[in-house]
Formats: sequence, structure tokens, C-alpha cells
Amino acid sequence: MDVLEDLMVLVSELVLTRNQLLQLARAEENSSFTVPLQRLSQITSDLQDGVMKTRMQPIGNAWSKLPRLARDLSNELGKRIELDMRGAETELDRQVLELIKDPLTHMVRNSADHGLESPEQRRAAGKGETGRILLNAYHEGGHIVLEIGDDGRGLNTERIRQKVIAQGLATEAELAAMGERDIHRFIFRAGFSTAAEVTSVSGRGVGMDVVKTNIERIGGLVDLRSREGKGTTFTIKIPLTLAIAAALIVESGGERFAIPQAGVLELVRVGDGTGPRVERIKDAAILRLSDRLLPLVSLKRLLRLEEGAPDDGATGFVVVTQVGPQLFGIVVDRVFDTEEIVVKPVAPILRHITMFSGNTILGDGSVIMILDPGGIARASGLGAEGAVEAAAAGAAPGAGARTGARTAMLLFRAGPGAPRAVPLGLVARLEDLPVERIEQAGDGLVTQYRGRLMPLLSVPGIAPREAGQRQPVLVFGDEERAMGLMVDEILDVMEEPLAIDPAGERPGFLGSVVLAGRVTDILDTGFWLRQAQPDWFDRPDRERRPRVLLVEDSAFFRSLAVPAVTAAGFEVLTVADGREALRLRDAGERFDIIVSDINMPGLDGHGLARAVREGGAWAALPMIALSGQSTREDVERGREAGFSDYVAKFDKDALIQSLRQCLQIDVAA
Repeated sequence: MDVLEDLMVLVSELVLTRNQLLQLARAEENSSFTVPLQRLSQITSDLQDGVMKTRMQPIGNAWSKLPRLARDLSNELGKRIELDMRGAETELDRQVLELIKDPLTHMVRNSADHGLESPEQRRAAGKGETGRILLNAYHEGGHIVLEIGDDGRGLNTERIRQKVIAQGLATEAELAAMGERDIHRFIFRAGFSTAAEVTSVSGRGVGMDVVKTNIERIGGLVDLRSREGKGTTFTIKIPLTLAIAAALIVESGGERFAIPQAGVLELVRVGDGTGPRVERIKDAAILRLSDRLLPLVSLKRLLRLEEGAPDDGATGFVVVTQVGPQLFGIVVDRVFDTEEIVVKPVAPILRHITMFSGNTILGDGSVIMILDPGGIARASGLGAEGAVEAAAAGAAPGAGARTGARTAMLLFRAGPGAPRAVPLGLVARLEDLPVERIEQAGDGLVTQYRGRLMPLLSVPGIAPREAGQRQPVLVFGDEERAMGLMVDEILDVMEEPLAIDPAGERPGFLGSVVLAGRVTDILDTGFWLRQAQPDWFDRPDRERRPRVLLVEDSAFFRSLAVPAVTAAGFEVLTVADGREALRLRDAGERFDIIVSDINMPGLDGHGLARAVREGGAWAALPMIALSGQSTREDVERGREAGFSDYVAKFDKDALIQSLRQCLQIDVAA
């Protein structure tokens, strides 16, 4: 094996030397060295391929002992464990394979011991007695991605928060400003553990800092996502270290970068007057390409190169890349050519910059950074949930947030007649599905969506699609269920004042409003959710769902807020003003939290908050203010009146996050 390692190093140096010679040959026209250099390049490539193949091994070799480990743990812990291994044929470098064996073993033991519940606990939680641990491996944009997940109890966010404060790692104020996922990442701190007792098998949190260190030592990244009661999944992303790969050399802001060729789908020139052009929805740049809507990321702006220079992305080149199911474009100034490069891991001092996956040396001796498309997507706010969704989110920062009397609306065409619209904050995703992915199931249409079947409905009158075409779909729902509404075309995103005319009310639509000078029908999302699943808002939960009192004088806003909050796992009761709410209090009604509009006739939100805080059964309940005005003075006034939090109308995600956070804190304190 030492001979193989030495041979790999020599081949890497040969590739670098070959690149330098080719660079010199390009500078001289009609050079006599051109033909011999081409032959040398071909031989070098063949030699490189042969050496790489000898180093590649299926990751299943590292998993071979895990089934027995799972059986032993099942007997030792008294749990039923099913180990599901996918992508065992995925190949990776032998050296990397050896380095990840121990971290993988530790994480599987971790999931079995402290991730999965006992059969009795799983029955009580409404789960099957057999717990499942999933190992999944696949290639993504020149990287190897490993997922280790379980369907167990998930991480206890409140316990982690308490431990963080006890160890002095953060203050309560700092934790309050963090998202749930950021709090979970504290388990990667050295010596951090929330386990009540130390077992002979593992301790969730104990040793996770070692796992993270070992992964980062080979230039990789490790992250996690967890939902309490649902399970935890760790994601490990390993770059191709000490490997040779084809890369596209580009320039932005006067600096050159390499983009792995494996992640490049298409190269488009924009702004030359003949090809596609960059358009804008609010502040977000998009590119309409082959009937698809692609969000664009300016590399110059993202890396803060030449900050004083204008960068509207209207001219240059767009590198269309794909990360998982997501398509987006990276805007660069120039494109040079494709080179085979020797990939070196990122230096530790730059490892926190996730836009880079490594560095390399070009033929002229220059050292350049290798871009990570996945890291660019995350850093620019696109996430990994789909390119069209990102375009919608980027089109209106704080999607669905209501500023003053204006509301962000998604405008679309569905059937003949007036255009249609829906508040952008209620749309979970925008999808553009190939017609072939739409299937018949019983009397309805479905599509395979995130490992499940998603029912599809269509607005009456939409044009039928033929094979080879794509179907625009609005996706509504939450993390557990989803419904798709098929439409003809996504038109625009705009912020406009809403003045609903109930004269246009009919099944499926709340009424009409004037948008961009045209009469537009407003979609009733609750109607379509019930059409897809009649029991959508009556899902059986073994545990009591938190009760929310929504105080809102507008029937329109109530009809939009209730489906989103109910789908998130809450039971909602609505009243039209503060006086009705106080009558419920006097009648002995019990709630877990109150959400109230500020501007209401009669007793407004501030008056209601003061009345609640004066005493009675509701005095200690958390209260969330809903308003179109969210200046610092408005927020301070709400706090003084007794509100626990302040959320802009139509910001569905912010409202649900606030509900969950408020129900986890001691409001009486």
C-alpha cells in the first residue's frame, strides 16, 4: 500500500507538470512541442485513471461489520434495531475509507444507544417497536455525502440549552437569538454531553467532538438535523482529497477559481443581446432557461470581491450547477477552460468558509481555490430544498412578510379568466415537475415527493400537459405532509396592499383583489388542503396539541393563518376582537398561548395584552403580537403592553417558530 501511495503522489506531480507544459505551449503558436505534449497529456490521463481505480473501494467495505454490531447492540440494549444500508456500492478513496471507519462505528453505536427508544417507549409514542438506523452514501458535485440517521427520540433541545448555560458556553440571550439547529450543534463541543448516565456503549454528545475533528482532518464537514420525537440525522460531506478531477476555471472580481466539472450542467452567456437575459423579481436575480426559473448567485458579491464595483449580473457567464435536486446558476465574469487539477484539502484556517472545498495549483504556478456548489447554495440562502423554492424565497426576503399595508403575493395563471394569487408565505415550495412523474392513483393524481406520495389537485380549466413537458406545481404543507396544486404558469411575485372584495368569493377562492391593475382571485388554501385530504386538520395525535387562541378581526387573515398553524401541530380557536377573547377567559376556556393582531376595532391588541397581564387564569400565558408595523418603537410598545414576541403578518415560518419557542420558556419569569 505504501507503494500505491507513493505512486499516487508521483502521478499528482506529473499532472501538475503536464499542466505547466500545456500552459507554456498555449503561449506559443505553431510550437513543435504541441503534438508530443498532446500525446504526453493522453498518457498522463490514462496513468492517472489507472492509479485512481486501484485506490477506489466501495464504502460497503467499511460497513461490513456494522450489521453484526447492530445485532450485538440489539441484544445488549434490549432494543429491536433494523439497519438499512443504501449506496454501499458508492466508491471513495481507500485512504478516506480507512479514516471514516471509526467515526461511522461511533455514530451507529450512538444512534442505537441514545437515539432509539426501547420497545415500550416506542409503543407509547405511537411508533413501531423496531427502531431504524439508516446509512446512506452518494456522490454530490464531486463530493461524497454520508448520512447516518435514526427514527428515535431526537435531540432534547431544552436539555441542550440548559447544559450550554450550565457550562457557560453561551448566555440565555445568545441562545434566544439562535435557531434550534444552531443549539443542536453544541453537541460537537469538546466534552459536551446531555446524557443522564454514562453507559458502556456510548453517550450522545460524548465523542462527537472527536468525530467532527476526524472528519475535518480530511477536509470534510459534518452537520446534523434533528426533530424531537422524530429522530436525528448526521450528514458527513467529504471532498475528494489527494485526488485528480476535471474542473472549470473561471474568473470573478479579478480572481480565478475552479468549479468541479462533475457539478456543472451547462454554461450560459448572458447580456450579449442574443441569448437568455437576467431578470429580477424584487431584489433577486433569476434566469429563465428552457422554461425553468433558476435563481442566480453572483460569485463576486458573495465573496465580496470589488465591493465598490456595480454587479447586477446582467452580463457575463452563468455556470448552471446542481446540488441534489436543486438547480441554480453561479454568475462569473470570465470562463477560461477545463483542466485536470490535483485537489488539496482546505487549510484549517479557511475551513469555516464553506464555499471552498479545496485548493489546487494551476499550470502557471498560481494557487486557486476550488468552489463548493453546495456551500455556495447554503451561504447565499438558497439552502438545499430546491432551486425554484429558493427563487421564490429570494424574490421577497422575509417571504410573505407584510410591510406596512403591503403583502407579498405569488401571482400565477390557472385556467381561463383572471389571474390567481396566494400569499407567498403560505407556499412551502414551487416545483416544476416532468409530466412523466405525475401518476394516477385511484381517482386522483399523485407524484413521488421526498420519499412519499403527494396528492395533486388542479384548478379547473388548466391546460393539459403532454409527455416531455413540465408541470408547475404550488406545494402547500409542512414537514409531515404535503399537497400540490397544479397551475398553468408562475407569473410574478409582488407586494401590494390587499383590499379583498368578497363579491368574488366561491369554493376555492376567498374573493378578488386588484393586483398590478388587474382583478385577481385570491386562493383559499384551506379549501384545497381539505380537498386533498379531508382530515388534513384533524390528524390524530396521541399527545394533546397545544391550544392557540388567535385574535384577529379580519376573516381573510384568519382563513390564511389557521391552516398553517394547524398543520404545524397546534389546535386553533379564533375570535374577532379582544373583548370576545376576554369573554372566553371569564368562561373558563384554557389555552397554551395567545396570538393577537394589534390594530382591531374595540379592544385592540395592546389593550388585550394589558388586560390579560393584570391577572386571572391567563396572566402567565405567552402572547405573540401580529402586525404589519414592526419598527423598533412598535416592538417596544408591544413588549411594554405584555407581548412575549412580535411577528409580521404572513410570515408563516416566523410565527410557527415563535409559537414553539414561546411554549418552551417560562413566561412567568
